[in-house]
Amino acid sequence: MSFVDTLRQWDNAVTCVDRQDLTEALRIFLAIQEPNSKIYFDIGCLHLLNQDLDAAEKAFDCSISKDEHLAVAFFQRGITFYRKQRYEESLADFQQAFKALRGNQLIDYKALGLRYKLFACEVLLNVALCEAQLGNWEKSHENLVKALNYKTDTKLNIIDRALDSALKQKLFKPVEFPSKVLFKPNRHYVAELEKKDYLGKAKVVASVVPQDAFSGFAPLQPQVEESPTSPKEPEVLRALEGEPHTVLYEFVPETSDELAVAPGNIVFVLQKSADNWASVVFNERRGLVPYNYLERLGISLASKQNEGRSQPPSKEPPTRPERNKGLTPSGNASKDTQQKDEQSTNSLCIVKVCFTFNFAVSVPPRCTYAMLVEKISKKLNLPSTSITLSLTSEATEQSIITPSTEMESVWRRATGLRITLWCNAKEQTDGNPQSEIHFVALHSYESSNLEDLNFHQGDTVTFLSRVNQDWLEGERNGKTGIFPASFVEELPVNGKTMK
Repeated sequence: MSFVDTLRQWDNAVTCVDRQDLTEALRIFLAIQEPNSKIYFDIGCLHLLNQDLDAAEKAFDCSISKDEHLAVAFFQRGITFYRKQRYEESLADFQQAFKALRGNQLIDYKALGLRYKLFACEVLLNVALCEAQLGNWEKSHENLVKALNYKTDTKLNIIDRALDSALKQKLFKPVEFPSKVLFKPNRHYVAELEKKDYLGKAKVVASVVPQDAFSGFAPLQPQVEESPTSPKEPEVLRALEGEPHTVLYEFVPETSDELAVAPGNIVFVLQKSADNWASVVFNERRGLVPYNYLERLGISLASKQNEGRSQPPSKEPPTRPERNKGLTPSGNASKDTQQKDEQSTNSLCIVKVCFTFNFAVSVPPRCTYAMLVEKISKKLNLPSTSITLSLTSEATEQSIITPSTEMESVWRRATGLRITLWCNAKEQTDGNPQSEIHFVALHSYESSNLEDLNFHQGDTVTFLSRVNQDWLEGERNGKTGIFPASFVEELPVNGKTMK
């Protein structure tokens, strides 16, 4: 059960207790899988209200096993044992509850969701009562005197009455946990259980259509077999009067009959006079604007203009030309080709090569020595004559692979088309010692990826291999990884650099 489901059922059970429906609350509590210590405590309290002492004892046992420092759980289990007249076990639980207080006068459980304060003086009073039930009146009196050191003004009368009864060797009433007071889930967590509409609902703020309250999406147009007889007009433009024009130049009115417009505005021409003035509507205002300041938009507004248009010619679409069957492979042929490609890819043997760094190459199964060495030499950017392969980490006469080695015995060591070989490179090349290639960092490089090599500006990195045009593999301080080639510059050795 998830935390959200547990929280929801816990809240529902506590709500049932507030409605005095204890049976339903207990049923919901018992349906919770893997309850925590607080929920077990609530279950025990409900069993105590139902006078089911055995079930209450088991519930408080589970609560204490979940939280060994929950003093109020020890206190409630002590009350349960006291009602079952098991005074020695009750005494031990009250003493454990007092120990959990750690010398404090009280513990306020409000922060944990329980509106109750457990007072040390009340715990000591119950300890004294259990001692009295066992006939240890002197110890009972000592615990009551000790309770006076932890007393508060509100609890003074209870302790005084208990002292008077103890002096007369008469039993007194225990301090019990209030009924129907339970641990409740965090109210902030409960508030998050309700679904919230963070976006809200759309509202029409402004529209060119009068009394427009539609804020959703327009429905799709029905699909019909026959094409429409005329292009569909926009609903907004159809509802407006006049013909739409766009304003080309700014016009500043000089009289009250004229209308101010700016370039880019769309106005609707109602009437054009002979003196080149047009009566237009803009932002629900009417006025006069020079017609040569306007340009007509290519949108038809009047449905009557569409009536005179001719119907589109009804023509059957041309038939698709037939394709020769020999030009395209059949479905079975394409499947066979795909299967062959997959088989060729899956049939490659993966050779893991252990060098100063590890890498892998793919070769055909049972390939020749020359083909295998050529693949590895290209990966290492070394001549094939300087590479020595072996079957074990220590190169011995039996493990070294040479051109005269029977490759059939090598490939028999492969397991599931995978084999591991060790590679060594000669330090001498053409009589000259092969020197390492080093780079100096031009910029600092830091990355959270495990396969990357981090360094700072000015650090020296030993070159291992080139991954591609933009990335290199190197080693620094015993760590191997890849890094951008643009972040480093090669250090020349004997006036030469790597090309």
